[in-house]
Amino acid sequence: MTDRTNEEWLSELRGPESAPALDDLRARLVRGLGYALAKQSNVTEADLEDFAQDALLRILDKLDTFRGESRFTTWAQKVAVRVAYSELRRRRWRDVSLQELIERQEEGYRPPSELADSTPSPEVQATQQMMLSEVERFIADELTDRQREALMAKMSGMPLEEVARRMDTNRNALYKLLHDARMRLRERMTAAGLPPEAVLAAFEG
Repeated sequence: MTDRTNEEWLSELRGPESAPALDDLRARLVRGLGYALAKQSNVTEADLEDFAQDALLRILDKLDTFRGESRFTTWAQKVAVRVAYSELRRRRWRDVSLQELIERQEEGYRPPSELADSTPSPEVQATQQMMLSEVERFIADELTDRQREALMAKMSGMPLEEVARRMDTNRNALYKLLHDARMRLRERMTAAGLPPEAVLAAFEG
């Protein structure tokens, strides 16, 4: 693995030839997660790879928030650990297949029922439904077919390597596809006065 300064990490990850930096960072994240999750008996090597790949997407989305107050790799590892523990809590959602999600989108997609509070008040329920309807519309109207397919596969919890294989692409191209989809949704939601943070807050139990 190549040693890089903070500036070099940011420059390479943002640049057109980002593949070497992505592969290097992924390997570092897998190793770091192995130490951080060593006491989690239900975590496999494949899980570490999946967590690292998910973390890479989050890191790419959050590059502009890195303030340089620590080493970039230290900051990235903290992001990866948060992603890993979040994914461990959400494993019960991982039984939704890509085909099922595509069929649901064609019929009028609804996010997994586990997302919402099981006993919301009528006012909260109405707010949640309004937000879900807007998000569904943005997914349908703002994304390309490939962006929508990749994002829905990601939402299902399907390993990114498997998504890449089914979509006949490679891992780094899939990172870029998902990154572009998420940034487009964030921009559209923010423009509509519905920033992603507000949507998530509405569903916190």
